[in-house]
Amino acid sequence: MLSRVEELKLISQVALSDNRRAFARLVDAYQSTVRNFFLNLTAGDYALSDDLAQETFIKVYTNIRSFKGLSKFKTWMLRIAYNEFYSYTRKMREEREEEGYNVPDELSRDEEANEAKMDVYTAMRTLSETERTVITLFFIQDLPIKKIEEITGLAEGTIKSHISRGKAKMAKVLRPQS
Repeated sequence: MLSRVEELKLISQVALSDNRRAFARLVDAYQSTVRNFFLNLTAGDYALSDDLAQETFIKVYTNIRSFKGLSKFKTWMLRIAYNEFYSYTRKMREEREEEGYNVPDELSRDEEANEAKMDVYTAMRTLSETERTVITLFFIQDLPIKKIEEITGLAEGTIKSHISRGKAKMAKVLRPQS
């Protein structure tokens, strides 16, 4: 992980002189964070996660001059990722409505994925998009409620409610069948 000073130096190099090597270092530092964020939101769809991550980094690059440093770079970048995911889901919903039918969501099944991981992805599928986002940011990205507020624009109480409901839904799916 980059130090705050090194991160700001790289951001400045990209913003001021379009230094692509500096941007490549930022991508290297944060690509697993962004990819894992999408992997959890898409419930294990690796191809879609990679596509969304790529679109996110394109937007980060083109908008890096608007980064003011009021929040951490990671928070700013995850806000872009969050917006990218919701733009994608909105577009898919509109396309399905135009076509007049709903295509069922299917899990992308990588042969090497273990059963426990697939169970978690199945449990994540039961959550609403907002619950899935909040659960991912809180438990998987390990972000505090205040950072989740910055990324999602949701109020603290709303975030806590989504976490509580999401945990309850996932527990029902993950509870051992006896």
